[in-house]
Amino acid sequence: MELTQMTINDLLDRIGPGDGYVYLPGDVPPRELANLLDGRYGAPRTLVLDGFTDPTADESRGAALLAPFEGRVVMMRAWAYGDQWVGTGAVRDSEGTERPVLVVARRAVPEPLPVAPAPGSGEGPGDCSGEGFDWNERLERVTGWTGPARRPDVDWADVEARLGGALPGDYKRMVETFGEGAFDGFLGLNQEPWTDLRKEGLLIWAGTEHEDLYCWRVDGDDPDRWPVVVRSFDGGDVPFGCGAAEFVCRVLTDTRHPFTMARYFDTHWFMSYREPVD
Repeated sequence: MELTQMTINDLLDRIGPGDGYVYLPGDVPPRELANLLDGRYGAPRTLVLDGFTDPTADESRGAALLAPFEGRVVMMRAWAYGDQWVGTGAVRDSEGTERPVLVVARRAVPEPLPVAPAPGSGEGPGDCSGEGFDWNERLERVTGWTGPARRPDVDWADVEARLGGALPGDYKRMVETFGEGAFDGFLGLNQEPWTDLRKEGLLIWAGTEHEDLYCWRVDGDDPDRWPVVVRSFDGGDVPFGCGAAEFVCRVLTDTRHPFTMARYFDTHWFMSYREPVD
């Protein structure tokens, strides 16, 4: 079997929307399948390794993936995605033969909190309540980032000269720390702001696979006070009274945020597009 994202789509369609699993041909490389799922869903949680189950594995951590196999799991990795758990690994079938498997199980997702107050109301995630807080440090903790800065030597003087002005410090620190890639494999960090919307007073510093553009409203001489504006895929603008790093933190962790990813991922990470240079 040739493994591609299309193959995974076909296999998931065979399993259906509820709980289920499918045994895979014996020549399917488990690591290759896991890599494809990594690319789709992000970093997995290991539930079982060499037949030993993680003692913390419960319903909130993907234990439902193990239920059909009654202790016969040899290895299982799990991904949380919306209201589903997706797992792959190896299990022993009823005859004791070890076989690769793809599993899907329902996932209980907490009910969303009440709709967040409108940005600018002074009552919720649309407002900047974090002045003086180190949002970049928090972002490193949220994503589990422990590596060295990926781009510590960015020539910001050159970038800013070409753009015609200074850029927000929290954004520059994000680029220096994380480099080229995407938060949760979804929110892509531009290494330089895009100027496509400059005539509308916007600079684009990030974007998503859904074609939402994360911008600043270039308003005033102090770039650290430029507010974030989301240009949604339908052309509408949603303003937020906070900077880029705070915005990303809230998108990752605040279930009330209008653009939240917190309801879809239990853990957060930064997917690097390039390996660090020694």
